[in-house]
Amino acid sequence: MPSAMRNVTLHRLRVFEAVARLESVSGAAKELHLTQPAVSMQVKQLEDQVGLPLTERIGRRIQLTEAGQEVALHARRLAEQLREAEAALDALKGLRGGRLSIGVVSTAKYFAPRLLAECQRLHPEIDLKLAVANRSDVVQLLAENSIDLAIMGTPPQHIECEAERIAAHPMAWLAAPGHPLAALRRVEPARLAHERLLVREPGSGTRSAMDRYLRTHKMAPSQMLEMSSNETIKQAVMAEMGIAFLSEHTVGLEVAARRLVRLRVPDTPVMRQWFAVHRTDKRLLPAARAFREFLLRDGARLIEEQMAASPAQRRKG
Repeated sequence: MPSAMRNVTLHRLRVFEAVARLESVSGAAKELHLTQPAVSMQVKQLEDQVGLPLTERIGRRIQLTEAGQEVALHARRLAEQLREAEAALDALKGLRGGRLSIGVVSTAKYFAPRLLAECQRLHPEIDLKLAVANRSDVVQLLAENSIDLAIMGTPPQHIECEAERIAAHPMAWLAAPGHPLAALRRVEPARLAHERLLVREPGSGTRSAMDRYLRTHKMAPSQMLEMSSNETIKQAVMAEMGIAFLSEHTVGLEVAARRLVRLRVPDTPVMRQWFAVHRTDKRLLPAARAFREFLLRDGARLIEEQMAASPAQRRKG
């Protein structure tokens, strides 16, 4: 492989990385402003240089061979190293700009835009890129070194990361106003086991927090209906399909409008934490360091202010 890769151009690797990431020749062509034949030619020439097939077509999607996965991994690393070199040189030149790539778990999307907007107000020269995804996808972005920082609830255990607390993260049980449990002054945890629980997919931070609550109270729910997003779950709860355990940062407007009701369940809200996470081996460049410092300094205050501004929070209790 080393001799085969010796004469590969950066352009060819960049094209292949886009094809591998998007699993599409047409998608890569659109992103790189090239024609599809030009992209296909670059991939074919890279395969000729390597001496192994790098892709195979499964239906309309392109999948990587084992060799393709290896080349894509190094192409991503090389692209990241070049980006870091460019930013470092800009800093040495005294330029105030910089690129910043942030990954945010879907539950954090309700407050992340305000954090980013405030940070960009303080540092208008920073070029921001935001990726919102479920927890497993954000962890994958960290693993691939595709983002500088992540905002998430539970740092990954299988990646060497530095995680620093930025704010408290309350979670509670929610129901529709007409649900029988909504009228009770106290809902014993055991009663929840007899309800249909509307839950996030395994691996999500919300699902993990709910599972811990159920284990702590030795509860075995009789019915669980899995859904892939907080928004879908909220709509289903309002339609009286069941009850749910959700982040309070996702339901302020619905509770304020009395479309959702917090159930008065002991040991809630469950207090988790939001963290700023980056790889231990990640060399944070000036833009990333500025955002990290901003989160540690102002993140909790801004999130709390946003929650306090909600009528739901003023009526809480």
